[in-house]
Order: sequence, then structure tokens, then C-alpha cells
Amino acid sequence: MLSIIVPIYNCRSYLQACVESVLQQTEPDLRLILVDDGSTDGSGELAKQLAAHDKRIVCYTQPHAGQSVARNLGLQHAEGQYIAFLDADDMLDKDWCARHLAAIDGVDYVQSGCVRTRPQQPRYQYQFTSPCMRLYRREAIEGLRFPEGMIYEDVLFSTDLWLRGSRCRIIDYAGYRYTVNPDSTTAHPHPEAQQRLFDALRAKRRKASLRGRLIIDWTILRLTLHFKRI
Repeated sequence: MLSIIVPIYNCRSYLQACVESVLQQTEPDLRLILVDDGSTDGSGELAKQLAAHDKRIVCYTQPHAGQSVARNLGLQHAEGQYIAFLDADDMLDKDWCARHLAAIDGVDYVQSGCVRTRPQQPRYQYQFTSPCMRLYRREAIEGLRFPEGMIYEDVLFSTDLWLRGSRCRIIDYAGYRYTVNPDSTTAHPHPEAQQRLFDALRAKRRKASLRGRLIIDWTILRLTLHFKRI
């Protein structure tokens, strides 16, 4: 079984399409975990309605505490051998699960690409610091959690994964439909949060092996270039 974890916060206009993209997967053995993070726009109510109509969906609700807390709650309830993350304003092509399951033999996780969509401007790319666009073996992320109470927590989750020496297979496939949402937290610069992230990465670097230091240096370089473009 594959568990797909979707944190939800005020994304009602996107949520149904996101959920339908999972339910339409060619891989039938899956569980969709919706975690409403205290939404105020009716997203939580919609999530419950969707769960009531398909036994593959389970829905949890928490007071607003942030995406990392919602993802961690999803991890607590995940079942099966494989785990994936999907944001509530994004979608998956119908063969996403099947393509990743076919490629995961012998590795800890499979990394694919995405189509980053703006009106009339599709852009194909890989986002290596995002926990999405990947299929994980459950044991590969056993014990890993998203740092809570901060922005860009997904970078630290990915860094901890790499520091474990996890084996990855990158596939030439872009079946993740990433929506450029102008209301998302990371669509705007957050200098203090960026500095906090870099401080956390440098703290990990001081304790890392040579290989780990190289990984963190590469991550800091990519993030520095990314933040300059925001």
C-alpha cells in the first residue's frame, strides 16, 4: 500500500481537483491522508465530504499549527510500505504512482520532476529540496519529521534524508502538476525565515561528515540562488 499525505490550509478552490487526481491513479492500492490545518475557508468541511464518499480517504483536523505539523500528523497515520507527499493546490498525473512504484526497486526513494504552471507558461523542472515529487520507502524516512514552527522546513527534512546516505533514483518523468499559487507562504520573500534556515543548515554542517558537508554546501548554494529570484 501507498499512503499519500496532503496538508490542507485554506485551499478550497484547489482541493477537489487535487483529491480527484489521486483517486484517478492507475495504482489502486493507496490511502489518501488529508490533514486540515485549521482552515477557515471551508477546506476542512470539503475534505470531510470527500472522505465520506471514498473509503480510501481518511481526514484529520488540527488547530492551525503549520504545514510541518500537518505533515507530521499524516506520517503518524501513514500505512503501507510507501509514502508520498502532495500539496493541496497541486495534482498528479494518473500514472504517477505506478511510474514511481515501477522504479523504486533497489533504492530508498524515487525522485521525479514537475510541470510548474502559470497561465500559458508551463515550465518543466526538478525541485530537489521539496518532499513532494518523490516516492519513499517507509523505512527510508522512519523517524524523520518536519521541523515545526518554521518556514522552509521541507529543506531540513530533505537534508536529513540525504545525510542518512539514502539511495535515490531520478526518473525522466514530470507527472506532478505544481501550481504557482500567489497566496502560498513561499511565494514571497521571508528574510528572517531564510536566515533561520541557513543557520540550521550550518549547524548540521558542523556535525556532518565530509560527504555531508558537501551536500549541505550544495544545498545552501542552490537556496541562495533561488531566494534571489523570489
